[in-house]
Amino acid sequence: MEPTSQRPTFTEAMRYWLKLGFISFGGPTGQIAIMHRDIVDRKKWVDEDHFLHALNFCMLLPGPEAQQLATYNGWLLHGTRGGLVAGVLFVLPAVFILWGLAWLYAAYGTTPSVAAFFYGLKPAVAAIVAEAVIRIGRKSLKTRFLLALAAASFIGIYFLHVPFPAIVFSAGLIGFLAGAYAPSLINTVNQNNHSQPAASKNSAEAVPTGWLRTLKILGLGLTIWFLPIIALGIGRGWDDIFVKIGVLFTKAAVVTFGGAYAVLGYIGQQAVVQHGWITPEQMIDGLGLAETTPGPLIMVNQFVAYLAAYQHTPGFSPALAGAIGGLLATWVTFVPSFIWIFLGAPYVERIKGNRKLTLALAAITAAVVGVVLNLAVIFTRHTLVPNSGGFDWFALVVGGTAFVGLTRLKWGMVPVIIGSALVGFIWRMYL
Repeated sequence: MEPTSQRPTFTEAMRYWLKLGFISFGGPTGQIAIMHRDIVDRKKWVDEDHFLHALNFCMLLPGPEAQQLATYNGWLLHGTRGGLVAGVLFVLPAVFILWGLAWLYAAYGTTPSVAAFFYGLKPAVAAIVAEAVIRIGRKSLKTRFLLALAAASFIGIYFLHVPFPAIVFSAGLIGFLAGAYAPSLINTVNQNNHSQPAASKNSAEAVPTGWLRTLKILGLGLTIWFLPIIALGIGRGWDDIFVKIGVLFTKAAVVTFGGAYAVLGYIGQQAVVQHGWITPEQMIDGLGLAETTPGPLIMVNQFVAYLAAYQHTPGFSPALAGAIGGLLATWVTFVPSFIWIFLGAPYVERIKGNRKLTLALAAITAAVVGVVLNLAVIFTRHTLVPNSGGFDWFALVVGGTAFVGLTRLKWGMVPVIIGSALVGFIWRMYL
């Protein structure tokens, strides 16, 4: 990296990454904004060009872009150990916080007072996902072709139950072909990749590129990634729920372009519909908890896996089974991100300049809008017409108020969730 006048020591950077893990509220957009404010504007550890190039690269990858961006910037500052520390500390506080919340929910979620909080939480989460559809759609659906892709994606996953990976790869292929033969169909996508100045040539560690380095990273990374699944498969059998959890969230880690809401679309299809591990209501509650805790929103994976193992692992203490399932899901969700960064960072300029790849990813993003819309419809249906029967007018009022507050009045996400939970508690317990 080009030296800066305020380059931190390793210990100083480590303290910052730990602090960031506790204050990184607001989803990926908020987390990226916090990082930019701190390490570019205030501390001046990384220059603007490096930060933007790192961000563009992370946007091309599957998985949690904010955590990947932290890993990349840690790598810029202190090489491999810096990337490891930044990426791990960015998620570590959330791991323990959500672990405790998942246990509390699984053990006491049916207690009337706790259930009352979650009753108010559900319509707020449905409103948040609906707002996400509009927000993501405005940014990504720039042409009629992309709008049609989003519509086809929704029809495919909601009505035809097409698997999420098939939608992703089909959209990517369509986008690649359109970019090659009719780029005007996708048009002005990802302008940042063409408008930002080139990064400094004496970048980061001037890491050598080549097959030997690639094979070393892949060999070590894949071993670390799959070792827990293999060990559990050998010890408990390949049809065990822990193995199924590991395989499911491994697949999610490599096909979920478009952020945490895309992950939720896929996980919802598999964990709720395919395997029947959790209910749609539990999925909504998990998203609400993940929204109110620091760290990546994709930490909802830990909650889903915790409940799945807690409720469906015979011969184990439920709390122990949940802990193993939740930590396994977290492991296979985030280990790939380190592989992508350490493997691809030296090639970031080459990837950044690939217009066809950029257009293919734009088509994938459009398809993700349809997947998130599917999630919004499912959440809204189960919130307004719960399994207990009847139409929930209270949920309609709370959800509608939350939606208007988010879209029109620019209310913060955390206040909306906390306020809705409190209203639900008061309504159920005192009215």
